[in-house]
Amino acid sequence: MNFQIISYIIGWVIFLEGSFMILPLLTAIVYGERTGVIFAVCSVACLIGGYIMMRKKPKNSLFFAREGFVTVALSWIVLSIIGALPFYISGEIPNFIDAVFETVSGFTTTGASILSDVEALSKCLLFWRSFTHWIGGMGVLVFILTILPLAGGQTIHLMRAESPGPSIGKFAPKMKKTAFILYAIYFVMTIIEFLVLAAGNMPIFDAICITFGSAGTGGFGILNDSMASYGAYVQMVTALFMFLFAINFSFYYVLLFGRVRDAFKIEEVQCYFFIMIIAVALITINLHLVDGNFWYHLKHAIFQVSSLMTSTGFSTVNFSEWPQFSRTVLVIIMCIGACAGSTGGGIKVSRVIIYIKTVGKELSYLIHPRSVKVLKMDGKIIPHEELRSVNIFLITYVLILGISVLIIGFDEYDLTTNFTAVVATINNTGPGLDLVGPAGNFSIFSPLSKIVLMFDMLAGRLEIFPLLLLFSPGAWKKN
Repeated sequence: MNFQIISYIIGWVIFLEGSFMILPLLTAIVYGERTGVIFAVCSVACLIGGYIMMRKKPKNSLFFAREGFVTVALSWIVLSIIGALPFYISGEIPNFIDAVFETVSGFTTTGASILSDVEALSKCLLFWRSFTHWIGGMGVLVFILTILPLAGGQTIHLMRAESPGPSIGKFAPKMKKTAFILYAIYFVMTIIEFLVLAAGNMPIFDAICITFGSAGTGGFGILNDSMASYGAYVQMVTALFMFLFAINFSFYYVLLFGRVRDAFKIEEVQCYFFIMIIAVALITINLHLVDGNFWYHLKHAIFQVSSLMTSTGFSTVNFSEWPQFSRTVLVIIMCIGACAGSTGGGIKVSRVIIYIKTVGKELSYLIHPRSVKVLKMDGKIIPHEELRSVNIFLITYVLILGISVLIIGFDEYDLTTNFTAVVATINNTGPGLDLVGPAGNFSIFSPLSKIVLMFDMLAGRLEIFPLLLLFSPGAWKKN
């Protein structure tokens, strides 16, 4: 284990977080809030501490898979603990575990909150709370790769550990250029959404925060009713951009080069569109059969399907009160999640496609035992290592989900609340059903349960294994 390079990169993370805190500091200055002093102190401390850790580049800057995974996991934990300090020191979230929970939820783009009165927060903390979504959406290590020269191709281990999805490839020959392209697409789309929302007479502060939340597919609202108070224009624009940010960014890269047909031939994108349409149709029909009012239900079905499948978590209605069939559809799409290589969470559409194809292959083998059938996606053979990784991911995912539900069961809440709380956190979705639905929050849980749910949020955002590797003794042995 190359501890020097790990410390060096974490120093960069701390320094960068200190730089990011300048923006909520400026927000406090604009609104005349004293809380800004806390951001000033935290920012200076991070800048100094980070600089001390990164001022001397290690002589051996090579690192491999375990260093990459451990670095990413530790970076996100450090990022979350430091990011929680302004909430805790200001007293606006007086319990430290609650403050860390809120921050982990922000950086992992989960959107699960312990706050019952969001509007009571100061503007600078509301800004920071939403900004954590944008920072975590693409990943802070991916951003660092655009500015930090490291050991050649080994940097792909950082990107693989932090980027959501079963694999990460290169858009360009150099990993640094790939990271730059990803962030360029992310930044441009963020600016476009902000301008479109502002054009609908949305307050500038609201437009910034909602843009951060939908771009990072996080879902922290700045109003107690999330998105319900906004008009149809704002709701539909937000629904559209949540949908767009949850598409594999390779889709946009292909579009940039004018290969429109190739972009829409990507299997994962096609399947993502298909699941969205089917889910909206099923929920709209179910709600319409209950009490009519087709267009009203269609609007909310579009928004909630876009919000929950993309793992954003904004809400325009209390969908926890919808019929059981519609609630079940929502839980299913929460688990499926967004596309790989996007800002969204969940199992990922690409994995679901592979699972379905694997079942088809097994059925074919039972009918024709001597047949040789390979699995393909987008015309390319899926390597055995990729299949193994995808299958192990699902096994581990189910194990963590089951153990988490078991542990938080000690809090004696109903199964729907407990199960959907875990589903909502491990898939980085935010709200669940019943007590943790849009009208509730996660403050009801004990400190132990909150720690378990924080673990689930981090595991879901980091694709499980980087976080688990921290608990493996073999990962910490020196080279």
